Amino acid sequence: MGEKLPTEVPDAWQILFRGAMEIIQKAELVEKLEKSKSENKPLRIKAGFDPTAPDLHLGHMVLLRKMRQFQNLGHEVIFLIGDFTGMIGDPSGRSETRRPLTREQVLENAETYKTQVFQVLDPEKTTIRFNSEWMSAMTSEGLIKLASQYTVARILERDDFQKRYQSSLPISIHEFLYPLIQGYDSVALRADVELGGTDQKFNLLVGRELQKIYGQPQQVVMTMPLIEGTDGERKMSKSFNNYIALQDPPVDMFGKIMSIRDELMYRYYELLTDEHMNVIRRMHPMDAKLKLAALLVAQSHGFQSAQEARDRFDVTVGRKSNSIPEIELNDPSKKWIDWLYEQGWASSKSDARRLIQQGAVELNGEKMLDTKGQIGLQSGQRCDLKVGKKFRFMIKRA
Repeated sequence: MGEKLPTEVPDAWQILFRGAMEIIQKAELVEKLEKSKSENKPLRIKAGFDPTAPDLHLGHMVLLRKMRQFQNLGHEVIFLIGDFTGMIGDPSGRSETRRPLTREQVLENAETYKTQVFQVLDPEKTTIRFNSEWMSAMTSEGLIKLASQYTVARILERDDFQKRYQSSLPISIHEFLYPLIQGYDSVALRADVELGGTDQKFNLLVGRELQKIYGQPQQVVMTMPLIEGTDGERKMSKSFNNYIALQDPPVDMFGKIMSIRDELMYRYYELLTDEHMNVIRRMHPMDAKLKLAALLVAQSHGFQSAQEARDRFDVTVGRKSNSIPEIELNDPSKKWIDWLYEQGWASSKSDARRLIQQGAVELNGEKMLDTKGQIGLQSGQRCDLKVGKKFRFMIKRA
């Protein structure tokens, strides 16, 4: 994956380039890294995240890990929270205008980001900034001046805008401002390198061009792949309900990772771990997937939680016995929603309710659709319970 590396690039720098889809321009990055080392001056590495939803997921982890790698080599990382751009809504990959969020929604989501990112990033080497710092202070005159730096023709070169324009689908004026504002963030922060997903390439290049217009050295653009979600087809997204959140309970996270297809597993390995791919490909696929699940859970929750999740998974899928595992119930009056949550089969009571509503919970082969239902088993009664595609076990009333 990615471009071929120059032969003169040191091994430490190859870690930075692992998994990168495109680097614009690679020679400039090598030059910046060499200058940084000779002058003992860290580079300023920027990546922006719009707080449009409260959960960060493994798709975000691709960028966060790359940021951590830069940190490990001594560079300064700026985690930019796009609280101003979040109210506009990124038009990247959209066939229609995003529904704008309120200031309150954006700030609430931003607070959750501030705690989650330090599951990956070094807090002592991370600067958190909000682009409202400079955008809220920008006058109307300043915004007009910024807008004058780019033509409508250039903006329409963007693929998603072009498709909507040619299909006579509406494009709101404020959407044209999004790439300009994201680009101006690089000017405000004097970024040396900006990281982003492949869908952000246009925005990242706008930042590079605006820096030149404003008389600054141009940032290097490094794009990273968008990893597919648990369905193995569409990019990981909360909108598609195919995401694995960094705050998922360890058991739930472990099970979701074990449910992905083998070919996707190797992609996760390359983008979300430092493991040598030649070693991983020689492993049995099941063993490799178990190792991957343990690694990723440990990154978010620690090694002890990862081991406990592995033990729980072994029991629930029957890997440690030839029979379906059995769980004894002592309180038949308990509601299914409460029990599923307490057992760890759902990440929250809302998640348990959603599982039932979607028909993902089956008792003796019949879907349970009553979200208010109680367990109600009689003394000595045994039933076959399935939760989603991952978990199956016998439940027994004492």
